[in-house]
Amino acid sequence: MKEGIHPEYHTIKVVMTDGTTFETGSTWGSEGDTMQLEVDPKSHPAWTGGARNLIDKGGQVARFKKRFGNFTLKK
Repeated sequence: MKEGIHPEYHTIKVVMTDGTTFETGSTWGSEGDTMQLEVDPKSHPAWTGGARNLIDKGGQVARFKKRFGNFTLKK
């Protein structure tokens, strides 16, 4: 490997949205820094199954097509 081109790899502390913590190796921040997560697998709809509620709730796609369906690109 070439010298001086790779980021420094060190240990950081990660705090999940529910307050649980763990230590991991990372190139983010500096040795001993704490990363506070705003979204993690315990709270994000993609992992919790809440994403199903976001699909065309209340006809949003139909409303969008009604408002902007006539717009076309000019040639």
